[in-house]
Parts: sequence; structure tokens; C-alpha cells
Amino acid sequence: MSGNVSLSPAGRGAASVWVRCIAGFILAATALGCDERVVINAGSGDQGLAILLPGIDGRSGYSEAAARALCRGELNDLTVELQDWTSPLGGIFNQTAQGRNREVAAKIAGRIAEYRREHPGQPVFLIGHSGGTAMAVWAAEHMPEDEHVEGLILLASSLSPGYDLSTALEHSRCGIVNFYSANDAAILGAGTTIIGTMDGQHGESAGKAGFDESARPGYEKLFQIPWDPSMADAGNGGDHFGCMARQFVASYVGPLVRSRLWSPELIASVQAGTGEAMPAGETVAAGEAETGEPDLDAIISTNDLWPIEEYLCELYGIDFMMATEED
Repeated sequence: MSGNVSLSPAGRGAASVWVRCIAGFILAATALGCDERVVINAGSGDQGLAILLPGIDGRSGYSEAAARALCRGELNDLTVELQDWTSPLGGIFNQTAQGRNREVAAKIAGRIAEYRREHPGQPVFLIGHSGGTAMAVWAAEHMPEDEHVEGLILLASSLSPGYDLSTALEHSRCGIVNFYSANDAAILGAGTTIIGTMDGQHGESAGKAGFDESARPGYEKLFQIPWDPSMADAGNGGDHFGCMARQFVASYVGPLVRSRLWSPELIASVQAGTGEAMPAGETVAAGEAETGEPDLDAIISTNDLWPIEEYLCELYGIDFMMATEED
């Protein structure tokens, strides 16, 4: 007796309709979110454009707060856009859907080209957090040969340490700055070992270990800044989300966006935290963001990060106690 199931013509037709419906839902879901661009600060264009690409959780209260920190003081005329590249299919899909993610990155490169046409000669900066760092790198890679961004700033990158940044560096005048922390063990250690990095490798990420700089062309423009305990004063406790704290973004990322030359002296001053701090009065009450959403930055500033990292461990399916246990 055969194990095959035979469907009647009517049954086959019904099954075909269901298959098409499911396929259509998946295609629609993967497309959603890839063009959600929120203008945080509509500057005149005279100071350029900064595109902030969040992590696999997409647009959130803390990513909006980080974006606002980019347009304070001298940068109040900077156009800042928060580009949500994620899909509603969830974090694991967003982390692993390389083909779809690279297609979205190509659209981000198209947005840069559009801005260039409207504001020739003005700088464009790509700033990514976690999975958004891969989107920033891939967007730069998709740019035409004669097109460049001013610089890429990578915060807690979930690309693998061995990822080749040569093409992205070719399309960046100032180069790439990578902020990384060996303390980011739960997400960029255990998480990317189990689920994989944005580029499909299983192991710790460049946001934890830094990028491998061994004899690759253009890597003289790669600047790597490890986490230092002094950064805790700006709200960055060395965890996965500390680099998105408003004070840290203002003090460490802001000076890079203000400059069109990333000299060794500038990088040293950024690493030392001697950039401008958040202007007086530019604070939010604990637990309350300007958007009215829960403010994760308020949690970050207290270094009480276990609720956030526990959520991400649950998302990744990681044993939380195992991931955070100290040797």
C-alpha cells in the first residue's frame, strides 16, 4: 500500500490556494518595515544626513532617543533619520535573512543617492547598532563605484570578526569606527554563537571581539575603540545596549559626525571621552522617553541591564543564567 496521499482536483485547488496565501503572507511580511523611515530631525541639509539603523528589534524608544542625541548643539541642523530595516517576522528572522537584508540595504543606498542629488557635497553618515551595523556596511557596499559616505559608525556590531570590510571602506571617505565591548557576552557571545552573526557565522561577534585587521587593503581607515570603564559615566556599562545611551551617543558618536576628517588625534579624543557632553537640560525623566514609550535609556544609565538582556536571551533561546554567569 502506497504512503502517498492523493487529492481530488477540488482538494488540490484548495491546497494550492492555501499555499499561495501563505506564500503571499510571508512575502508581504518580509517586505514590511524595509522602508519605514522616521525623520527625527528635519535639518536644512546644510550639515548633512545621519541615518541610524537599529538592531534586530527595530524602531524603539531607546533608538529614537539615540537618534535625538545626534542633533543637539552644533548638530541641530543635521538631518537625522531612523531607518527601520526589520521585518515583523521577528528577531531571529531579522538576524538570519541575509538575502532579504542585503536587498533592503540596497534600498538604503538608494536613499543616500537621493539625498546626494538633493544636497550635493553634503556629508552622509551611517550609524548602526547590533544587526544595523551589517545594514550600514552592506548599504555602503551597494553604492556605485564613484559614490561615498563620509563615515560608518558601528555600535555593538553583530557581524563576524572576520567579515571583510574592504569594500565598505572603499566607499567611506573617513573610514569606519567600531565600538566594541568584551563584556557583551550574552548577545554577541552566546547569542551569535547559537543563532549566528548577521553574515551567517557562528561565534562571537565583532561587537565583542573587534574586527580582524590582518593585512587587508584599506584597513588603515578602520578605527576600533574598545569599551573602557570610564564610558560608564556616559551611561555605557559595556553591555549590548550601553552604546545607545543618549549621553554616550552625544559624547562619543557626536564628535565623529561633526568632523569630516577622522584623524588619529580625533579618534584618541573620542576614545578618551573628551567630546562634548549632553547640553544642560537635555535629559529625560527615568523610565519616560520623549515619545511616551518606555525609555530603555533610563535603564541603561543605571547599568541595570538584566531585564533587557534577559528578554534578548529569551528571544534567542539562550539559557540566561548560563550566558551571564561569571567564571
